[in-house]
Amino acid sequence: MPAMMTQDIFLLRAAGLALAIALAPAAVAADAQALQTATVQYREVPHNYAAEGVVEAVKQSTVAAQISGRVLAVNFDVGDRVKKGQVIVRIDPTEVNQAYSASQAQVAQAEATLRNAKAQYERTERLVEQKFMSAAAMDKVRADFQAAKAQLAVAEAGAGQAAATRSYATVIAPYSGVVSERHVELGEMAVPGKPLMTGFDPGELRVTASLPQDRLAAVRKLASASVAFPALNKRVQATRISILPAADVQTHTTQVRLDLPAGIEGLYPGMFARAYFAVGRVKKLLMPIAAVAKRSEVTGAYVVEPNGEIQFRQLRLGEVEEGDAVEVLAGVAPGEKVALDPVAALEALKRGGK
Repeated sequence: MPAMMTQDIFLLRAAGLALAIALAPAAVAADAQALQTATVQYREVPHNYAAEGVVEAVKQSTVAAQISGRVLAVNFDVGDRVKKGQVIVRIDPTEVNQAYSASQAQVAQAEATLRNAKAQYERTERLVEQKFMSAAAMDKVRADFQAAKAQLAVAEAGAGQAAATRSYATVIAPYSGVVSERHVELGEMAVPGKPLMTGFDPGELRVTASLPQDRLAAVRKLASASVAFPALNKRVQATRISILPAADVQTHTTQVRLDLPAGIEGLYPGMFARAYFAVGRVKKLLMPIAAVAKRSEVTGAYVVEPNGEIQFRQLRLGEVEEGDAVEVLAGVAPGEKVALDPVAALEALKRGGK
């Protein structure tokens, strides 16, 4: 190959490499400018006393069988949503139907006896007026008539009870909610008192926490408190604080109930929660929770430098604060900007590295 051609190829490759090197930072800077960022800064937030708690349902109940019989249908399972009045379990009504039929027959018999006693009473009353029968006979007929009326009342009461018992074969939901436990299977034998299903109303939840007695005076002065759910990375304001008027005899702590607003997605009874009671004010270094990124066991954020460079920084975080912010203990400095979309920041970083 001629020396002149070799030199031209070398110059072209060098020029292309220089152009690529010149364009790469420009591409990264352009991507960084397109990212939405937030500034890490100090903010004054409430100084809280924290107490661990658990989520509870205000409405939670277990529906039990009230009659004996084989389970014919189980219409819902764990996790299903049930509306008030829907049939959740059906029990074989054969036995209660027989009892109901017997009660109706007893009512019919009592009505016939009462009609006969009334007719006898009216006849005797006319005969006594005509002096054909004694007053003693009238007293006996009157007593038989009153006894017949009482017997009919007893029969009607028994029929009402049998009708109510008959309705227990169809078990309905007492309120709208979610099934949390299923205690019975199709074909099993139900007996009075046997649990069938447990459910709760997700629209009414609360958190119960235990506080030492020396904190109660400060908590009583508060109008509200906040509750954090670490599993959801969420913190909400409680709608009401209730301090129970009793203490645990072993731990000497008092339970505090915090009512929660409706519509918290992913929340259910039994979840861990942390209640925060604001007893002062303090400054903390905060950043949005949305900027937090997790890589396996590492927690960090994508920091966007003034020159457009994107860096992944490992962070040490503190408590979740109100307003979807989290305390930063180490990893970033005040004034630095973090990307609010970690996925977009990662893609920009990858494009800049190519």
